[in-house]
Amino acid sequence: MKRILDYSIPKEYDGTDILGFLKSRGYSHTVITHLKHTPDGICRGGAWARTCDKLRCGDRLTVTIEEKEGSAGIAPVSLPLHIIYEDEDLLVIDKPAGMPTQPSQGNHDNTLANALVCYYSRRGIPFTYRCINRLDKNTSGLLIVAKHMLSASILYAMIKERRIHREYLALAEGLTPSEGTITAPIARRSHSTIERCVDETNGEYACTHYRRLDYRKGYSLLSVTLDTGRTHQIRVHLKHIGHPLPGDFLYHPDYTIISRQALHSCRLTFPHPVTGRLMDFVSPLPDDMRL
Repeated sequence: MKRILDYSIPKEYDGTDILGFLKSRGYSHTVITHLKHTPDGICRGGAWARTCDKLRCGDRLTVTIEEKEGSAGIAPVSLPLHIIYEDEDLLVIDKPAGMPTQPSQGNHDNTLANALVCYYSRRGIPFTYRCINRLDKNTSGLLIVAKHMLSASILYAMIKERRIHREYLALAEGLTPSEGTITAPIARRSHSTIERCVDETNGEYACTHYRRLDYRKGYSLLSVTLDTGRTHQIRVHLKHIGHPLPGDFLYHPDYTIISRQALHSCRLTFPHPVTGRLMDFVSPLPDDMRL
């Protein structure tokens, strides 16, 4: 994967060194080190430049990010792939339920990672898989994949800074309050590698906001947003208040109306990692969650 970025240096950076300018644009130490070892990785006015060199207003700075090796150990496999947006820096994928986001024990050739490595190998492009907001295997909906190390670095920082806003749709058993906030701390359940639980003593802070959109046939359709991103947070929190998700094999294995946990990542809103443009994507409620 190769990405070339051009910058025209504005007046406010006159006299700033290249290192300072790149850091202001979100370049991490790892990315800058990579550029230093890339031929013509950093050029000013078409000539190789050092990060300590001073910039002048109107200078043209060109950065070349080149990754010649793709993700090792991820086999290219032709799988359904619903790309709803792609540019030079990122992809937004609408993932189906039942597809893991990355290889793990028992899931080596059926993941989103396999599908994307195949997608790019057919174009002869080495691709390193970097999923920004992972979803559980049986959660459907929107997620972001970075296409190179700079966009990944900036997007990961946005996750930590809560600048990537995620909205979920969930079916919850019973009639929930019209809206609410759950702040019960979450921890790994003892003697389990995957299951989580509310643990007031050892749990980490977790905050979930929900709003009821509809109620029918004994189930509430909720809009859910998160202030934190704990593993299984929505599933654990809604069970904790007495409104578990149907179809959830870990926390509520009732498959009367749906065969997987009734949870869908329906909206992503975030500033573009390179251009700063506001990005806003929506995925409709899937058919298996319609009552």
